[in-house]
Amino acid sequence: MTGAKRVTETGDLNSGNGEPIHIPVSIQPHGVLLAMAARTGCISQISANTGPLFGMEAAEILGRRLDQLFAGEDAQNLAHGLENPLLDENPRHLVTVTAPGSGEALSATAHRSNGVSIVEFEPSADPRVAPFPYYPVVSAVTSRLKKAGSVEAIAQVAVEEVRRIAGFDRILVYKFDEDWNGSILAEAAGESMPSFRHLRFVASDIPQHTRKLYEMNRLHFIADASYEAVPLVPPIDPVTNKPLDLSFATLRSAPPGHLGYLRDMGVASSICVSLLADNGRVWGLLACHHPAPRRVPIHVRTACDVLAQIVANQIEMAEQRETYEQRLRLTSLAARLLRFAAEEEYFIDGLTKHPDETLEFANAGGAAILHEGRMTLLGACPKVEDVWRLADWLIEQGREEIYHTDCLPHEIPDGEQFCERASGLLAISISKLYRSYILWFRPEMVQTVSWAGNPQEAENQPSDTRPNMPKSFETWNHTVHGRSLPWTEAELQAAGELRNAVIGIVLRKAEELGALSAELQRSNRELEAFSYSVSHDLRAPFRHIIGYSELLKESPLLQADPTNARYLNIIIQSARFAGTLVDNLLSFSQVGRTKLRPVRLHMGQLVREVLNDLQQEMKGREIELQVGALGEVQGDPMMLRLVWQNLLQNAIKYTRKRENAKIEIQCERKENESVFFVRDNGVGFEQAYADKLFGVFQRLHRMEDFEGTGIGLANVRRIIARHGGRTWAEGEVDRGATFYFSLPETVRGE
Repeated sequence: MTGAKRVTETGDLNSGNGEPIHIPVSIQPHGVLLAMAARTGCISQISANTGPLFGMEAAEILGRRLDQLFAGEDAQNLAHGLENPLLDENPRHLVTVTAPGSGEALSATAHRSNGVSIVEFEPSADPRVAPFPYYPVVSAVTSRLKKAGSVEAIAQVAVEEVRRIAGFDRILVYKFDEDWNGSILAEAAGESMPSFRHLRFVASDIPQHTRKLYEMNRLHFIADASYEAVPLVPPIDPVTNKPLDLSFATLRSAPPGHLGYLRDMGVASSICVSLLADNGRVWGLLACHHPAPRRVPIHVRTACDVLAQIVANQIEMAEQRETYEQRLRLTSLAARLLRFAAEEEYFIDGLTKHPDETLEFANAGGAAILHEGRMTLLGACPKVEDVWRLADWLIEQGREEIYHTDCLPHEIPDGEQFCERASGLLAISISKLYRSYILWFRPEMVQTVSWAGNPQEAENQPSDTRPNMPKSFETWNHTVHGRSLPWTEAELQAAGELRNAVIGIVLRKAEELGALSAELQRSNRELEAFSYSVSHDLRAPFRHIIGYSELLKESPLLQADPTNARYLNIIIQSARFAGTLVDNLLSFSQVGRTKLRPVRLHMGQLVREVLNDLQQEMKGREIELQVGALGEVQGDPMMLRLVWQNLLQNAIKYTRKRENAKIEIQCERKENESVFFVRDNGVGFEQAYADKLFGVFQRLHRMEDFEGTGIGLANVRRIIARHGGRTWAEGEVDRGATFYFSLPETVRGE
């Protein structure tokens, strides 16, 4: 692993000492570099260390051509290599030549940059030695890599094979996380160097400009970290009047901060090869370390580069395979959840009735489903009030569609209370108008991270002093709190797809409910019109029946026969009952058609007025009335008067057989509503039939015992429903009944 000083993330390629990192105007001393203008072929710049190898000083070589330095076959081979149209920024090994001064075998490597041909010469292995066995080595390594299933196993194969090929003492595969902190994934090391396995390295150790260079030039070799850099002569290209770009040069000198970093680690020689993803981003590094200076032939370095790219491909394939398998599993789970949701009338029931699948989908410890003002919690979740606060925070932050974090306590105010159960949050919004979310929670995963040195010291160290500051690589342990297992890309994609599908179900249900509602409204309007018409048309005939029957009762012929008089009384009573029934039907239909006009009113005053109207029905009876503080509500006065009238009439009627009748009227204030009730000690009813009471024409007592049409409580339910409230009843035979209704704090008019 290699590194450099801490710098600000400016995006340039500065090395920290004022010298751009890609144009250091100096090289490492173990080779010679020369640059030629592509148009003339004349040497325009050369490193100052030509004497030992070329037998000439740099000034003597400037302006010459290569065929004036090398003779015979060497000159022809160099010229042929430089004429290759495929020669580009990637250095290519051209040929092995003989140094004109020392007679030593030199490996010649060349590349082109900005119209300049750059040729580098390094001492080579004895040309009589058998060539490096690329095919057997690559074939053997590839075979091992294919058998290694996981990313960690692939990385371990890589370090073992590279150590065998390159002979370095410690080989590492170093992976970057999304914040560019590095962690050691695999290691193969001897006894002369300490192990770095399981250590993490702070992002500032390899700053942005160095990462950028690693993307441009995959391989970096340092033969001796204590070398003295060799300058170029002249330092500025006389043709372009600019410094020479050495981004792709194999001999390029490293920044002083980087060399100091290596020495701090006890590394004298290193090879660092970038592991690039398909998108060109540096996924990680293959780093070779040795405690002593070491010259590595170009063919060995090339083999390391080739193997590193094979490893990078294998790692990417393994990650894609893992992602695919996870996506496949999540897709199957999502399909089951959607099937459950689609089968239920209220789609959320499909998720809540299958909590295991809902939690498994996001590998979560808990989940909360918020929709239409309702909340359902599954598994280990924060408190209800905290979940509502979390939903409000998501809305305030403008978090739409999908939001995820693995460190929620560090993002939300007073977030420490979420640590234990909700250090991780994945939220999908299923409505843009309301607080409708599906939230998954992951618990805190306390872990101890072992850093190579104190990362806080690295972060706080001024960038202009870091190159000259020694760094301690002693293990520094740090316990991490308030974090959960991070969400994977596959999980986030699956959550997005689930969100779209759930919204589709919600919209489809809404359309179905809308169509059903429209049909019900049409039917209700027709029924109300029919009821009103029938009720209105029947009132006159009933009045006629009663009137003519009363006249017949006065006839002497009928008065003489008691039976006829009894028949007439039955006709009159039945007609009056039918008239009352028609009036009640008319009232029931009007409740549905009359506009709701809510105002602020005193419920106690309204109850007193109704009781006053019912004095005639209570005349001659002992009734104990208890009326509590009923307070103010918002509602339609005329409709609520009808509610109280029906409830109190029933209480008076069904306590008729009690010598000491008791009727209690009270109110209970709750969070968002007021609950009123009328309790009596009358005949009561069986609780199993409680809901039947509020239906039209539904009666639980015989007409002979208690008169009534069976429409009054239906009117009560309809009126309260239009106010947005609820109605229910509790009773016990011969022990009384209690009728409840609720009214919300705010009632909207129509």
